[in-house]
Amino acid sequence: MKNKIVILGSTGSIGESLLKIIDKDRQNFEIKLLTANKNYKKLLFQAELFNVKNVILSDAKVFKEHKNKFLNKKINIYNNFNSIKKILKKKRIDYAMSSIVGLDGLYPTIELIKYTKKLAIANKESIICAWNLILKELKKYQTNFIPVDSEHFSIWYALKGNTSTNVKKIHLTASGGPLLKVPTKKFDKLKINKIVKHPNWKMGKKISIDSSTMMNKVFEIIEAKKIFNLKYKQLSILIHPQSYLHAIIVFKDKMIKLIAHDTTMEIPIYNTLNTSNIQKFNDNHHIDLKKLNNLSLEKINAKKFPVIKLINKLSEKNTLFETVIVSANDALVSQYLNKKIKYTDISKNLLKVVEFSDFKKMKSIYPRNIKDIINLSKKVHLKINAMCV
Repeated sequence: MKNKIVILGSTGSIGESLLKIIDKDRQNFEIKLLTANKNYKKLLFQAELFNVKNVILSDAKVFKEHKNKFLNKKINIYNNFNSIKKILKKKRIDYAMSSIVGLDGLYPTIELIKYTKKLAIANKESIICAWNLILKELKKYQTNFIPVDSEHFSIWYALKGNTSTNVKKIHLTASGGPLLKVPTKKFDKLKINKIVKHPNWKMGKKISIDSSTMMNKVFEIIEAKKIFNLKYKQLSILIHPQSYLHAIIVFKDKMIKLIAHDTTMEIPIYNTLNTSNIQKFNDNHHIDLKKLNNLSLEKINAKKFPVIKLINKLSEKNTLFETVIVSANDALVSQYLNKKIKYTDISKNLLKVVEFSDFKKMKSIYPRNIKDIINLSKKVHLKINAMCV
């Protein structure tokens, strides 16, 4: 019997990697739904290639202009994620991938839980801002969850047969991004195309900027804390330029696990799937001894990457303060990419904004629903945009 699949954000790098894996083992998979925001050309190509009968194109303008291209191919096209219940009805699929970027992925991620047996999440904003809401739904519908980010997947993989109660410390690794060897005084002189050029990973502009400031790693610390039910003192960041080692887990029984894999997201994605045909995935895998013999681990420099100071400002509880951080960073990166602020203003303003009294009080407010999160995010964006005029 074929595994029934849904992919939220199929035109992004995670979605494309998943489809590449499925393409090698097509007889075992049936894709029930693909989604995209604006990239209708790639979405149409994917739907035809994999014989997908249902797609969601969430941008209203693009949907209106190009829906007939899908209808002419006898592909059902929808414009919003409320259609998930109509497409899937009451039948449970085997696997869903949530890889939509940003808080746009929050509602569909939570909505999908009741329709799938297994949920793989690559949408960090959903985990950071709404983990309590996600966890509640996972338990209610007895849906299995696997994190997709290489670091969190590595931790999840390493904890098989163990529990987080036996964890003393987890070290997440960071490549250091494109600016690791660049003096701080030169940051504002660099062009955007230099800063978004990650040395190891092929990523979009937003996440590449986050990697350069180390904000992406702050997000990953928050995710790890929530997913594995840890304390922030149990987590740390180590610079590892080769991106071969993804996590180091130190256990209370004095054992240590190091999880390494090549710098491709296909490896964690493949391991989240229900497939036993491993030979079709990769039969030429070898240990990279050169990288293992030159791990080059070092502590992170807080002066060069000041955003890591945010970790010390976080509450151990799930609060709306995480939404403040995510939204403020999102707005500031957007301002930088639109050339409204300098590169160093991203970190500087982010550390400034989180000290505003109306945002600091969010440390004691629990996210009750998606609406709370979205409304606060809009408020933060307006505040940032007003600051950067």
